[in-house]
Amino acid sequence: MAETLPCATLSRALTEPLHGTASVVRGWVLLEQPGPWGREAVTESRLEPALAAELERAAEAAHLRLLLIRRPGLGASQPHACFVAHTSQAGRWLERRRLDDPAELLELDMDAVVAGKRPHFGETVDEPVYLVCTNGRHDRCCATYGRPAALALAASHGELIWESSHVGGDRFAGNLVCLPGGHYFGRVGPGEAARVVDRHLAGAVDLDHYRGCCVDPPVVQAAEWFARRAIGLVGVADLDFASRDRLAGGMQAVRFHCPAGEVRVLLRATRDAEPRLLTCNSARPEPPLTFDLLEVAQA
Repeated sequence: MAETLPCATLSRALTEPLHGTASVVRGWVLLEQPGPWGREAVTESRLEPALAAELERAAEAAHLRLLLIRRPGLGASQPHACFVAHTSQAGRWLERRRLDDPAELLELDMDAVVAGKRPHFGETVDEPVYLVCTNGRHDRCCATYGRPAALALAASHGELIWESSHVGGDRFAGNLVCLPGGHYFGRVGPGEAARVVDRHLAGAVDLDHYRGCCVDPPVVQAAEWFARRAIGLVGVADLDFASRDRLAGGMQAVRFHCPAGEVRVLLRATRDAEPRLLTCNSARPEPPLTFDLLEVAQA
C-alpha cells in the first residue's frame, strides 16, 4: 500500500486556500515548559502529571486554549513564563507573569479570561508575541515546517518568538499565530517568516499567508480575505466587522466597515470537496470546508 502523503505536503500540492481556516479562540494561556512534548502536549510533558491533568481539565471546562511554549532551539528556556490573553470583537489583551511554580496557574479564573474580564494575573504586555507550532508528536508536519520557521524568526525577531504546541490546522504548517491580535498565518517558511512578522508589526497582514483572525467564525474570516484581496486592503484595522446574514441557497452576506465606507461580501460555504485525511493522524477522511466567492461590492 502506498504511503499517504504528509497532510501539509498534500494540502500544498492541492493548492488548498488558506483563508477561513483559523481556529476560533476567546481565551488563551501560554505556559513555558521546555523539553519534549507528546501528542497531548500538556499531559505528556515534564509538568507534574497531576497538575497537568488538572490544568487541562480546567482549560477544557472553560473552553480556553492552553498551550505550552518554549524558546526555539535547544535548552534556551528558563521556566516558567506565562501569558494570558483574550481575543474577541469586544477586545483583545495580553498579560504576562513569571511563575515560580506552574501550580500558580490554578489561581487563574479561566472562565473570566474567556469572557474578556482581565484577571490582573500579571503585567499588561504592549508588544505582541508570535507563536510557531512545532509539536511534531501531534503532527509531523508541525515539526517539518514549523521548526525551520521558528529558528529563522528567533534569529530575526528574538524575544518576540516562541515555539508552541498545537494551534490548529496542521496541514497549513508552518503555522504562525500573533497574540493578542489573534491573526493566524500559514505555510510560513524560513524564507518569508521575517517578512510576515515585519509586516504585521507595521500593522499589515500578508495576504499570501493569512488564514484569518481567531475572533471570527470561518465564514467571516473567508469574507474578510476576499474583501481584502478584491479592494487591496492589507492594514489590520482596514476592515471592521459589521454584520452577517444567512440567505437562501446556503449563501451568506458579510458586511464590513472600511475606509471608503462599507463592503459587502456574498459567499457560500460548502463541504463538496473530495474527502481526504485532513491531518497526518486523522482517523478517517473528510471533506474540508471551502468557500465560494459570489460577489464583493462596495457601498
